[in-house]
Amino acid sequence: MTSRTTTSVDYVEDVSPGRGALKPRAWYASSDAKSLSLGGSWRFRLSATADAEDDSFAQQGYDAGDWAEVTVPGHWVLQGDGAFGSPIYTNHLYPFPVDPPHVPTENPTGDHLRVFDLPADWPADGDAVLRFDGVESCARVWLNGTDIGEFKGSRLPHEFAVGQLLKPAGNVLAVRVHQWSAGSYLEDQDQWWLPGIFRDVTLLHRPAGSVGDFFVHASYDHTTGEGTLRVDSEVDGRVSVPALDIDVATGESVTAAVEPWSAETPKLYDGELVTAGERVPLRIGFRTVVLEDGLIKVNGKAVLFKGVNRHEWHPEKGRALDLETMREDVLLMKRHNLNAVRTSHYPPHPAFLDLCDELGLWVIDECDLETHGFTEQAWRDNPVDDDRWTPALLDRAARMVERDKNHPSIVFWSLGNEAGTGRGLTAMAEWIHGRDPERLVHYEGDWDCRDTDVYSRMYAFHDEVEKIGQQLDGGTHKRRELPFIQCEYGHAMGNGPGGLADYQELFEKYDRLQGGFIWEWIDHGITHPELGYAYGGDFGEELHDGNFVCDGLIFPDRTPSPGLVEYKKVIEPVRIDGDGADGTVRVTNKYDFADLSGLAFEWSYQVDGETVEAGSLSVPNLAPGESADVKLPEPPAHEPSGESQWTVRALLAADTAWAPKDHVVAWGQFPVAARQLPSVSASDRPAASEKLITLGPASFDARTGALRTIGGVEVTAPRLDLWRAPTDNDDGAEWQTDTRYGMLWRKYGLHRMRHRLDAVESGDEALTVRTRVAAAAWEAGLATVYRWTSDGTRLKLTVSVTPEGEWKVPLPRLGIRFGLAQADAVRWFGGGPGEAYPDSRTASMLGRWHSTVDELQTPYVRPQENGARADVRWVELGGLRIEGDPEFWFSARRWTSEQLDAAQHLTDLVPGDTVWVNLDHGQHGIGSQSCGPGPLPQYFLRAEPTEFSFVFSNSR
Repeated sequence: MTSRTTTSVDYVEDVSPGRGALKPRAWYASSDAKSLSLGGSWRFRLSATADAEDDSFAQQGYDAGDWAEVTVPGHWVLQGDGAFGSPIYTNHLYPFPVDPPHVPTENPTGDHLRVFDLPADWPADGDAVLRFDGVESCARVWLNGTDIGEFKGSRLPHEFAVGQLLKPAGNVLAVRVHQWSAGSYLEDQDQWWLPGIFRDVTLLHRPAGSVGDFFVHASYDHTTGEGTLRVDSEVDGRVSVPALDIDVATGESVTAAVEPWSAETPKLYDGELVTAGERVPLRIGFRTVVLEDGLIKVNGKAVLFKGVNRHEWHPEKGRALDLETMREDVLLMKRHNLNAVRTSHYPPHPAFLDLCDELGLWVIDECDLETHGFTEQAWRDNPVDDDRWTPALLDRAARMVERDKNHPSIVFWSLGNEAGTGRGLTAMAEWIHGRDPERLVHYEGDWDCRDTDVYSRMYAFHDEVEKIGQQLDGGTHKRRELPFIQCEYGHAMGNGPGGLADYQELFEKYDRLQGGFIWEWIDHGITHPELGYAYGGDFGEELHDGNFVCDGLIFPDRTPSPGLVEYKKVIEPVRIDGDGADGTVRVTNKYDFADLSGLAFEWSYQVDGETVEAGSLSVPNLAPGESADVKLPEPPAHEPSGESQWTVRALLAADTAWAPKDHVVAWGQFPVAARQLPSVSASDRPAASEKLITLGPASFDARTGALRTIGGVEVTAPRLDLWRAPTDNDDGAEWQTDTRYGMLWRKYGLHRMRHRLDAVESGDEALTVRTRVAAAAWEAGLATVYRWTSDGTRLKLTVSVTPEGEWKVPLPRLGIRFGLAQADAVRWFGGGPGEAYPDSRTASMLGRWHSTVDELQTPYVRPQENGARADVRWVELGGLRIEGDPEFWFSARRWTSEQLDAAQHLTDLVPGDTVWVNLDHGQHGIGSQSCGPGPLPQYFLRAEPTEFSFVFSNSR
């Protein structure tokens, strides 16, 4: 029988970072010292409040046989099929009353137990350290009945000396984790609230004379090509780098000719730090980061960041990521031309930074700090401006910097995110600048740049970004002398973001604009048996922000979205421009550091989208920033007639650490001969019977003029269509200052348009149907005329649209929609292979493509308009061939736009018996108004007089 003991839980609401933990130190992946992972199955008991249970469970001999089990690393709310509570998603609202440092009495508390034996070869001498890499949000720890401390700082490491407490077998590790604590006020990041021990728990043997903290200083002088290495070590030892013939004492500097580290050329030198008791492998990258001439420079060159914000996420495990998942993220980033990552909004698992060092990504390492919810009370009582909280802020800064300081990939330390301003942030910046003057300090909330080394903003509109680039933005004198980055832009929520190419054009035009970081990397959807992926509100949360948590460039299963494919094209590091008529291409190296020796170039020549000849292209080995005009070969002799073009690709010349040989890095296309538009002579005339009108291969309803069949293919009557299921970016966010057209489209009834039949006219050459399309309650309408003609084999539809009344909004789309009873395989000549919209079409490659109707859909977590293919010349599906004059967008789906609009999850979409086809003359732009600007004016689809045609025939 166990004895009952009591323990105070005052520490939960204590603003201090905790007690008992060792001072922070550098992290390293391995050494020759023994270690023992304590991950795996732990006994688990959940209580509703922080003080519901005493601490007797921590005593040796406690019987936890009737407890549940959870996996560590893990979050308990993502285990147990709901028995352990549910996730909560809020963007910035605290899910509890704001009364710092107090938290609710209802405070889910998870008691964790792990009994372990030491390995047989565990040394008997020396000390031991128990390391927690991440626990949310507050933990108290006992080992073999002894209280060893408590801590806060969920995404930060904490170590405890435990050597005197260990025994060979039957060690009892007890950890009490509270979901809410004073620390929760500092962790109001836009993500799921997920309590648990979600990162590694490790027992580390510390031999006598083992390595303590150490700091690798590895600078590079670009003027001499030399690197200088000095390793400061808490414990004296020696540092060796065999490839550089270096063997020096710690604390001593040594200079040698080296290859520098950059995100493009991530050269690492293997070394070793050896003390009397331990050998630690080092991976050393030589590079120098400075603020010079108003620019961020690395190794003497200004850097253009082509980055992304990355939360840690897995759809089943939450923030408990394994190494392979982290590697998959970095490989996907590299393969899509990204060169930078901001670790929003906390330091990642340290192994992720090892991968950034190895594979090459610039890193903004961000502290585990956000107090965004205080904006609801005008930042009153904000902890970052309250001296009582400053020790906790400094502790968080130190645990980030000391853990991660030996990573060459890190060029910025970020104080945190959306925490207002205050004395605590200044204290953090001063400490970081003092501890590591070799890197720069970032914080977006400091618009005056009092504490920071860069002017950083999020979601600034294009026109403001251009003014900043022109240095016409004003601000403090210090700010005007600093470089600018968009630490968040291009909000990738649902379909989008649009406008990325326009941002990139500005970044490349003005030196002061040093790029940005898309928000964000991955949709935080949670795997759900009924919903597919769940988002905010799907777990019955009292407060939530819906699918705002699904705003990534990749879907929850890590499939790239069209947004990532678009971004890859927009930021490609080689520009290939050309004039197909004179057979010359201009190749520009847009890398900051790398030449083009790692790339091979190839050309191909297409006629009507089919390649008729291809070969390799000799391109000079251009240095960064250089361009060369390269002559293409003569067009193929005896080429077939038709629309023709050149395509030039830049490919990896050999396998790399991040992609195989022939991986496409960049491409360009250049027209040679224009397309011949479809032509149909109106040689056949309509023939009327009692119920039908026939014209060429088609039959129409005699009363309404509605198309019934084409060459035996049943068609649900085509008619004008304006509606698309609004995207997250169409609807926009409530705080946006520009017009949210998705809301206005509903107000003005564009989702419920009525079609009035005015006349059916059967003439000598054409069947003409006159209609007016308008919504109840409003005067604005579209006079729409459908004119059908035929040469006996093919059928041509010409649609003429004339706006009437006052149109106060642009149109979502403009085209025709019709239904097919049967359709599956789809072939088309146009843009592909994926979807494209007016301001997100850079990656759309002209060619011949094939798909199925189901494969045309883009599975956005919240269903919305998707799947349109741009610049289509012709499409074949369901037995029909459709040609356009001019080119058009097409989409096809097994549900209507109205059903798509009504769906909240993918599982709401139930395929019907009809395939609905849209042939669109125009689409409205996408923008990124879910958090940012809407479409630029040049991408608006305005209501104006318009005429477009389609030619229908039976496909072979």
